[in-house]
Amino acid sequence: MFWTRLDLKVSPYLFISPFFILFAIFGLFPLVYTVWVSLHDWTLLGGNQGFVGLDNYVRLVQDGKFWNSLYNTFGIFVIAVVPQLLLAMYLADTLSRKVRAVNFFRMGLLLPYLTSVAAVAIVFSQLFGTQFGLINYALGFFGIDPINWQGGTFSSWVAIAVMVDWRWTGYNALIYLAAMSAIPRDIYEAASIDGASRTRQFWQITVPMLRPTIIFTVIVSTIGQMQLFTEPVIFGGVAGGTQGQFQTTMMLIFEEAFRFNNYGYGSAIAWTLFMLVVVLSALNALLSSRIKGA
Repeated sequence: MFWTRLDLKVSPYLFISPFFILFAIFGLFPLVYTVWVSLHDWTLLGGNQGFVGLDNYVRLVQDGKFWNSLYNTFGIFVIAVVPQLLLAMYLADTLSRKVRAVNFFRMGLLLPYLTSVAAVAIVFSQLFGTQFGLINYALGFFGIDPINWQGGTFSSWVAIAVMVDWRWTGYNALIYLAAMSAIPRDIYEAASIDGASRTRQFWQITVPMLRPTIIFTVIVSTIGQMQLFTEPVIFGGVAGGTQGQFQTTMMLIFEEAFRFNNYGYGSAIAWTLFMLVVVLSALNALLSSRIKGA
């Protein structure tokens, strides 16, 4: 009897323990250790060079490169995530209707997500080439001069945002499509009988019913966008252009740690970025609770 009760109480914790053990080793420990490193002058070969306290964080506040990287990160976030989620919702609404070969198009939405992010960045880097890029070639038909996509701040943001949107729009569309399939069809039939158009049904039925899913995608997209790294690196290098015009915060962390061998300062930036992600997630959660209560 004792072993039976012990088995019922202990077994569930044993089954879930592998996840928490792996998370503690590869997730929690590096996170806590980063705080310790950020308080020291730390290099790869020399290791700990001495305790510096909050000097790395003071330097961070005064560092123009850090604020520039944060500005670029939020700028790309705005022009990438907002159109991405709107387009994903439109695609999901289209594929929720009765169309031919709907399963083929639904599977097609996932193909960009399955493609290697490095391959995507390389292809789009060629498309946005200044001299021989296909995008500039197409713009030439409309009398628009070739654009140096890597040379300007906004132009580089647009190019990187297109890469991000191409990869993640279909993924979010499938999430919205799954949520739309759970909406009772009787609601739409009643709205049609009352004379509501498809557009009106979308804004007054679909969108309100998708609020929890929309909030989820916004939070996940925010977390992912704050860690943007691969696309801009392959697009133009870790420096983010000649003037750092598209260097994100993750790129700055990599540059400080692995290029300048300043692990203490890089860890301080990484921990600051982590706290920003926590704050943004908390704000999204607060906003979502108010939206649900509205």
